[in-house]
Amino acid sequence: MTSTHTTATGLVIPEVPDRARMRRETGARLRSSMAARGVDALVLLNNSNVVYATGANWPLGDAGLAHVERPVAIVVAGDPWPHLFMPFREGSSDDSDLPADHLHGPVYLEFDEGVRDFARILADLVPAGSAVAVDESTGAMSRARSELFPAGPPSDAALVVGPAKLIKTPDEIACIRTAARITDTAMVDVQAALAPGRRQIDLSARFIRRAFELGATASMLDAIWQVMPDTKADGVWTTHGDLALPLLTTERELAAGDVLWTDVSITYGGYCSDFGRTWTVGTEPTARQRKQFERWHEILTAVLDVTRAGATAADLARAATKANGGDKPWLPHFYLGHGIGVSAAETPMIGTDLGAEFDENFVFEPNMVLVLEPVVWEDGTGGYRSEEIIVITEEGSIALTDYPYAPYGH
Repeated sequence: MTSTHTTATGLVIPEVPDRARMRRETGARLRSSMAARGVDALVLLNNSNVVYATGANWPLGDAGLAHVERPVAIVVAGDPWPHLFMPFREGSSDDSDLPADHLHGPVYLEFDEGVRDFARILADLVPAGSAVAVDESTGAMSRARSELFPAGPPSDAALVVGPAKLIKTPDEIACIRTAARITDTAMVDVQAALAPGRRQIDLSARFIRRAFELGATASMLDAIWQVMPDTKADGVWTTHGDLALPLLTTERELAAGDVLWTDVSITYGGYCSDFGRTWTVGTEPTARQRKQFERWHEILTAVLDVTRAGATAADLARAATKANGGDKPWLPHFYLGHGIGVSAAETPMIGTDLGAEFDENFVFEPNMVLVLEPVVWEDGTGGYRSEEIIVITEEGSIALTDYPYAPYGH
């Protein structure tokens, strides 16, 4: 019997996700979105979209985007099971629970010959005249578009998959929470090893090893342990004139007094964590640095005070800006917050160049999952940045992360 955790808001999150139930419920959401947009079939190449549609685990993460044998899915309206094309069966059968006749070997969509073979597969699986949507096209697919899609150019599958992903099932939330717990536990070991002379890549190695020991299924991005400059003028040049983030991890040795902005993400069962904290190396934060954290916490509290079902993304952005004295507390090339699920950053993106109209018109609904990541900067402090994962409820929100803020606070 699967144990559950009921939050104060009444949301029941299973301790262990029921994968079969999750696949049924996410599959129903995806097909409902297809019907709403008049789409009869989806052809999915994007790693996270394939994971969402099939339940497969793809251990290469973003690196799979450049892999000639990356997974591909075909979803046909009326068929309760998607077709999955995968170079290996590990990660495909246990979690996706697909029938044997819906599990196939790899397709080679980077090559003209592979696309010709795929065109025959599509013709067998998708009825003639169907409205098809595609999320990505390789060069070879673009050259053979009329052969692949004889009924006409395909539409954009992102407009189908994106809305389906927005509201998470309780089992999806359980997967995200488990991914966050794995990350938090692994980061305890990393933070304990933080010391002058330690290399950035040493921290990455420690984190990745521990995360996979704890059950991670993929690393979603190269771990970031960015040493922040003392002033913006001392930092890397950027086109927007603000701080550069993220910068690649290297063999750089950390020094006493360094301020690190951390950012890591792994998956559990295909669903992501997102971890961010600010740490100091070999020293305790100064009084000015602790003030940075206090202001960051005031901003987070102000945002959480207005976060609930029915609020808009613009409501959250206004609350954060007001709490920061009228200045936006996030980097100009990033956001105040973003969604999370099978991707580490999903819609909505709050405060981006999508514009004020997007923020004003995006209304939060129960069981949307959001990562809040305000940034506070003052020259001479190294700044402060942390990330919090929350679930939207009718009454407000509940936290999926509880990692402490040491050494800046509790």
